[in-house]
Amino acid sequence: MKKQSLMPYARGDKTVDLLLKNASLINVFTGEIETINLAVHDGIFVGFGDYSAKQVIDLNGDYVAPGFIDGHVHIESSMMTPPQFAEVVVPKGTTTVIADPHEIANVSGVKGIEYMIKASQDIPLNVFFMIPSCVPATAFENAGATITTKDIKRLIKHSNVLGLGEVMDYPAVISGEKNIHEKLNAMQRYPIDGHAPDILGHDLNAYIAAGVETDHECTKVESMLERLKRGMYVHLREGSATRNVKTLLKGVTKENYRRLLFCTDDKHPEDIEKEGHINFNVNLAIAEGVDPVQAIRMATINAAECYRLKKLGAIGIGYRADFIVFETLEDIQPRLVYKDGKCVAKNQVTTFKSKQVKDKYVIDTVHIDREKIDFRLPLKSDKVNVIGLVKNNITTEKKVLNVTVENGYYKQTSDDNLMKLAVIERHKKTGNYGLGLVEGYGLKNGAIAMTIAHDSHNIIIIGDNDRSMEVALDAVVKYQGGIVLVEHDQVVEALQLEIAGIMTTSDVKTVSSKLLSMTQKANQMGLNDAIDDPFISLAFLSLPVIPALKLTDCGLFDVETFKHIPIEAEAS
Repeated sequence: MKKQSLMPYARGDKTVDLLLKNASLINVFTGEIETINLAVHDGIFVGFGDYSAKQVIDLNGDYVAPGFIDGHVHIESSMMTPPQFAEVVVPKGTTTVIADPHEIANVSGVKGIEYMIKASQDIPLNVFFMIPSCVPATAFENAGATITTKDIKRLIKHSNVLGLGEVMDYPAVISGEKNIHEKLNAMQRYPIDGHAPDILGHDLNAYIAAGVETDHECTKVESMLERLKRGMYVHLREGSATRNVKTLLKGVTKENYRRLLFCTDDKHPEDIEKEGHINFNVNLAIAEGVDPVQAIRMATINAAECYRLKKLGAIGIGYRADFIVFETLEDIQPRLVYKDGKCVAKNQVTTFKSKQVKDKYVIDTVHIDREKIDFRLPLKSDKVNVIGLVKNNITTEKKVLNVTVENGYYKQTSDDNLMKLAVIERHKKTGNYGLGLVEGYGLKNGAIAMTIAHDSHNIIIIGDNDRSMEVALDAVVKYQGGIVLVEHDQVVEALQLEIAGIMTTSDVKTVSSKLLSMTQKANQMGLNDAIDDPFISLAFLSLPVIPALKLTDCGLFDVETFKHIPIEAEAS
C-alpha cells in the first residue's frame, strides 16, 4: 500500500486487520521493553495504542520482537531448496536472510543464482541475495562456472539482490589484482561482504580500503575488535561446524555491540531443528551474560542497518509486520511467528506449505573421467605435509609427519591415524584430481564421498582404503550428486542431492533423519568425537581460502603462502 492509504488506519479512522493487546514490546530503537498494543494493517505496523480491529489477540504480557535476521547464510548448505529451508528456519523466528548463493553458482553459474532467486519467491521468508564475488573462489581449482563483472552488473538490477557476496580471495584484493577490483569498483554503491580470516594491520587496512564492509570469519576476539575499530560490521557465527559465538562474546561491550550481528553461514537442518537458528545465537549470547535486548538488537536492527534494509529489523510505524511472540527472555523459543502480518508458524510448527521450483539447468551436473582416477598416492619421501583438523572449526593445521612408503606409494598403518583425501573435478570431465592425507578424522574400514566440497563443489572423498573410496566414487556419480557412506566396500548409507549435487527436493524430515542416521553410522565407524559434523568438516577441506592447508583438484594448497605445494615436506 502507498503511505497515504495507511493514514486512515494509523489515525484510527478505519478498522485495522490485527491488534496485538498487552504486548511486551522489545523496542530495538530505544532499547526499552514497553507494554503496549500494536496495530497491523495490510502487513504493516500502523499504530501503537487502542484501535478497532478485525482480529484481536491478547498476548497477556508475552514478548514481541522483530523477526530475526541471518546476516550471512548459504541456503545450499542446508541441502534444502529455499522453500524447504523456510519451513525449517521460520518456526525458529527467522523471517529474513542475507543469502550468498556462491555454492550453486560454482556449479551452475548465473543460471544457478537465477534458480535460487526464483525458488525464493512466494515463500514466507525474506530472502535477499549477495552476488557471489569469487566464482571460482580462487584460480587454483576448477569450478563449474565463472561469475564475471558483467554478470554482477546484470544481477544487481534484481530487486532482491543487495550487494556483493563475501570477497574470499583477500590476497588478490590486498595485492591489487585487476579482476577482483573490477568487481569491487562496480559495487561501491552497495554493501560488500568480506571473508578474511584473522588478517590484521596494514593488510586489513588495504582490504577495507577496497570497499569491504563486513567479515564473518573472525575466530579470535583480537581480530573482531580491530575490525570494529576500523569501521566494519562483524558477524558472530554459529553454524554446524564453525562455532565462534562464545569466543567472540568475550569482546562484546555496550559500546561496540551495535556493529555486531549474527549469522549461521552453514548449518544443517537437523542442527537447526535441534538447536534453533538465529534464536540459538541469541540464546547463547544471553546465557553468556549479554543483555537480552542487546542480543535481540544484534539479531534484528543491526543486521537491517548493515544491509540497508528499509522498514525491516524493527517494530515501528510503516515497518513490515515480521515479528515473533515468545514467553521468556531467558530462552527465546517463538510461540508465534508472523510474516507480513500473517501467522506463518505456531508452537514451532509451520502454517504454510511451499511449492518447489523446477529448473533443468541445475540437474545432471556430475561428470568425471573415471578411467583417469587412481587413489594410490605416490611418494618420493616418508616425510609429508598433512592436513590436521581443528576442533569446532573449518580451519586446519599444516603438519609434517613421517609415514610408511612401500614400492613408491603411501601405505596406511594401524597407528598413523591418517586417512587419504581425494578431490576430483566433476563439472567438465577434465580428469583432474588431487590426493592428500588428513589426520584426526578417524573413520575406519570405509569411506565417505560427497559432491559438497566448498566452494567449487567437486567430488571430495575421504577413506582409509582405496577400494572403499572407489565404491564411494562410483555411487556418488550414479546418484548424480549427494553423500555416500561406504563400509567394507559396501554402500551402507546415502543421501541423493540431485539439484546441482548440493541440494534435494526431499522434505526436511527425510533430509534430517537421513543425515542423523549417517552421522550415527560414521560415529560407529570410529569418527573422531572432536568432529561436530562429519560432512561439513569434510566439505571444507577443499576450500583454499581458509587456513592453513587444504586440497583442491589441482593438489595440496598452502593457504598461508597461497600456492600449491608438493605433498613431500622436504620438497616444499
